[in-house]
Amino acid sequence: MNDLCIRMEGVSKRYPHFLLDSICLELREGEVLGFIGANGAGKSTTIRILMGLVRQDTGSVQVLGHPMPAEQTAAKLDIGFVSEDLRLYGAPTLAWHMKFVASMYPRWDQAYADKLLQRFDLKPQQKIKGLSHGQRVKAALLLALARQPRLLILDEPTTGLDPVARREVLGELMSVLTDEGRTIFFSSHNTLEVEQISDHIAFIDRGRLIAHDEKESLLERWRRVRLVVPPSTALPLLPGIVEVAGTERLPVLTTSQFDPDVVSLCQNRGVTVQAVDSMTLEEIFVANVQSRRELQPA
Repeated sequence: MNDLCIRMEGVSKRYPHFLLDSICLELREGEVLGFIGANGAGKSTTIRILMGLVRQDTGSVQVLGHPMPAEQTAAKLDIGFVSEDLRLYGAPTLAWHMKFVASMYPRWDQAYADKLLQRFDLKPQQKIKGLSHGQRVKAALLLALARQPRLLILDEPTTGLDPVARREVLGELMSVLTDEGRTIFFSSHNTLEVEQISDHIAFIDRGRLIAHDEKESLLERWRRVRLVVPPSTALPLLPGIVEVAGTERLPVLTTSQFDPDVVSLCQNRGVTVQAVDSMTLEEIFVANVQSRRELQPA
């Protein structure tokens, strides 16, 4: 389909001690996908494959309509990439970097770059080696965004920032995304950042994609249900239960398929529903991973 920016079908990559296993993933134009996984889960391997830096063993990859890695040069003209380990030249100034990038990318927008300089509070005559870590992240974002890429790939961009710098960078990034309505692939283990920015969510664990859905749908379906179960009363069978915690009389059920009718069902069985608690994206991710690891131990 023409509006697909990323399409991965059955993508696998094997290393001596790691397997990226049959990844199927799509990202449509205008969507912001939060790609969440613990360190070592396969996030960076997936991104390297998307960028054409690593060739998959099996499966097909298309980025902006280009098969990867065969047409990576053409695809990268329309990709803005910012990574935690992206390094700029230390001695030259930010202005030098801007001129250098502008010389290679015909869609460079100098007026937009000047706007981002003000928004990010950056001085073009500053040398990169004199910038703080947070300022270097902002500089990298500016160099990527001013190229007007169709797709922006962010790989743990705020890792290593102090809390103030992280909030500042994230706030500026959210402002930019709101202004431009860009297509973003945002990889992070920080679920709070992903929850703030993304409209679609994908979870990866041990090289496998374990969930891929709209963010609001995930947040709506996952709940913790706190019950009071009288003696000699059986716990009702509820759909989508992934964890039972608490005690026999005061169980706490985590469900991935919450339905308001659950309250009536419990009451009809003589079970009192004390509370139905919403869950954060981090709680959903952890519960999802733990339940699957119990079913499929390493």
